[in-house]
Parts: sequence; structure tokens; C-alpha cells
Amino acid sequence: MYDGTPLIVYFSSVSENTHRFVEKLRLRSMRIPVLGDPALFTVDEPFVLVLPTYGGGKATGDRSGYVPKQVIKFLNNIHNRALIRAVIAAGNTNFGEEFCLAGDIVSRKCRVPYLYRFELMGTAEDVERVREGLAEFAQSAAFTHPERAGLSASRA
Repeated sequence: MYDGTPLIVYFSSVSENTHRFVEKLRLRSMRIPVLGDPALFTVDEPFVLVLPTYGGGKATGDRSGYVPKQVIKFLNNIHNRALIRAVIAAGNTNFGEEFCLAGDIVSRKCRVPYLYRFELMGTAEDVERVREGLAEFAQSAAFTHPERAGLSASRA
């Protein structure tokens, strides 16, 4: 049953932190598989992506690696990429300026709004803010008509 909020598509590694956060939202959701080919996993309606930020490469100087490979493959499917409307990211504040950097990367490459960032599994306040924000976002032009809002998911 549609509850006025967008579909959540999310990736969670074996730590399950992002999965626990999405479960607390109690909204419609689909999980990008950890195993198998994420490019074969498709969605058929506009969605908000929730993803964790991986450690990246500060120690090695490699600026890649923040966005999980499964998410990259999922978004490289043109059908999926055309339906992304916004992103929410999880991270760990121990990584300083790299906190939730995956959200910045996906937002920029897909040209969609970056709605929220939270630490690890999120707090009760994070859950409430995201629920309220998603309900509001679902009514916005950025969700219903992204082309009119100057947004479009382009392949980068």
C-alpha cells in the first residue's frame, strides 16, 4: 500500500547497519543484493537511494572506493539510473571529511538532491527526520517532475 513516501532502494553490506536503519523507517523498500549481479536488479518506479560510505582511500590517496561496487553496477543500469530521485547516505564520523562521501558522489554524478546523512545505524531522531523529509520530498517537483526541477540522472 502506498503511504505517500517514495520507494527506498538501499544497499547494506554484511554489517547490516544500513539495513537496520531502513527497517526502522518502516517504509516500502528494496535491497540491492550483496551477491550476484546488481546490474540485473531493476526497479520500476522512482526511488530514493540509501547507501553506506565505504572507507575510500585516504591512506592510499585513492579517491575511489567510497561508493560500494554493487551500487555503482546498479546505477550503471540505465533503467535504474533514470529512476533515482535523491540519495541518503550513512557513514562514520571517525572518517572526518569523508563522512558520508558516497552520498556526495552519487548526488553529483546522478544530478539528484542529497537529502540526508546519518551515522552508522542512525538515531531515533534521524529516523523521524528522514520519514518526514521523504513524505515532503515525495510531493516536490524534484520527485514528481525532475526534468522541470532542472534535475536529470545522467550517466557520468
